[in-house]
Amino acid sequence: MATQVQTTAALTDLDKQFYDTVLLERALPNLVHAQWAQQRPIPGGVGRTIEFRRFDALSELSAAPLTPGVVPSGEVMSITAVTASVSQFGAYILGSDDLELASIDAVLTENSELLGEQAGETLDIVVREIIVAGTNVQYANGKGSRGDINSGDVLDASEILTAVTNLKVNNARPVKDNRYIAIIHPNTTQRALEDTTISNIFQNAYARSDSGNPLSVGELGDIYGARFVESTNARIFSGAGVSSEDVYASLFIGANAYGVLELESLTLETYFKPRGSGGATGDPLEQLWSQGWKAYFAAVILNQNWIRRVEHWSA
Repeated sequence: MATQVQTTAALTDLDKQFYDTVLLERALPNLVHAQWAQQRPIPGGVGRTIEFRRFDALSELSAAPLTPGVVPSGEVMSITAVTASVSQFGAYILGSDDLELASIDAVLTENSELLGEQAGETLDIVVREIIVAGTNVQYANGKGSRGDINSGDVLDASEILTAVTNLKVNNARPVKDNRYIAIIHPNTTQRALEDTTISNIFQNAYARSDSGNPLSVGELGDIYGARFVESTNARIFSGAGVSSEDVYASLFIGANAYGVLELESLTLETYFKPRGSGGATGDPLEQLWSQGWKAYFAAVILNQNWIRRVEHWSA
């Protein structure tokens, strides 16, 4: 007979805090697309709307110099409020009394890690789908649309330079360490490293060490003022090319280009229902328990010109 270790209707506060922490720690590393956003805490008591702020550039000064002794007119800061609707996301795992032959604590910890990874992946895709729908788009090799992309239309040095230049012309500020962020798929990294211009940059501009040179570690590093970050969640438009090739979307991002719910206040929580607690599934013979996660989340583009999407072939 299985031993019912958990007998209360919910986890204790300490237990719940532990599992919530495990869940969040496993979720955050998977939120690649959310890391570079303007972050806002979830509002309380104001419904399902969260507000982000876009700071508009000041107008250009006229060529006229200051008049001695005359106080000039002051500038007016312009802030545009952009709102997004907060939605709920979540999932759960069902367990049976048979699993309680093992330590229920060990099972719940393992589940928290699995659920945390799922939560991170899910919310990362939510952000990706918002920002990949931006209007500032560049098709590789001068093609006119996604449907024109063919094998060989890759993300090479010229495309990278064009994307970075576009962000600079649009007055997008770098995200970190004077670098823009580029989110790419590992398949895109492979094709980029095969570009002779890029490989020459690494051979001539980087230290030739096994630990530092991108040609040794297999990562793109920094090119033309963009820092490349790999994600298997990078958007792929399956079969969208001219001959049903997969079309990859690489995102070049400036500071404050988009907003997400503050990562540390995701309200990402663990929920545990022990055997016999019923719930949505019902449990007349006290055989089933469940563990799950739920989170409120939102994402929105704040400035279309500060996200450059490059669509290209990679595979």
